[in-house]
Amino acid sequence: MTQKKWFIPVVIIAAIVLSALIFVSWGSGIYDKSVSLQEEVNAQWGNVQASYQRRADLIPNLVATVKGAAANENKILREVTQARAGIVNAKTPEEMELMGKRINTAINLAFEAYPQIRSTQNFADLQAQLEGTENRVGVARKNYNEAVKTFNQHIRGFFRKIALKIFADQDEFAKREMFESSKGAENAPAVNF
Repeated sequence: MTQKKWFIPVVIIAAIVLSALIFVSWGSGIYDKSVSLQEEVNAQWGNVQASYQRRADLIPNLVATVKGAAANENKILREVTQARAGIVNAKTPEEMELMGKRINTAINLAFEAYPQIRSTQNFADLQAQLEGTENRVGVARKNYNEAVKTFNQHIRGFFRKIALKIFADQDEFAKREMFESSKGAENAPAVNF
């Protein structure tokens, strides 16, 4: 019977130690998963910010480039049109021949400097870049909202919430807000040339 006297307390102590280890392991797993999900939310928000920065850097430069190319082509076309108008207004064959030479010279100079009139293509490329940029921003926002949803679901689970109250600081894992558009964002912005 002396063996039984120490066996029961040892079993009870072992059960308590095992329960404590399981509890700490469980709480540690929840805490670590919460940290991982919180960092994913932060990373996705960083991606949203990077998309905004890309848009802020890219779009003004593209618009300026397209404006510059369109202004050059406008100047060339205006010169050619004015030279053609001179032929129409010519009253003598000599004036007509002189104007014809001016048109040929203007066209040759224009096409030597700018072999292709490309403003239509530049505008199409700008439109594609605008669409692509806004798609990137939209995808980044969507990914952020999905990360926030996963994080919030994790920290709000009943037993996980209890574990986080025990193992984490009070507001270390506060519920995060999804991306919300600013007031008036439902109205499309204007691109002015």
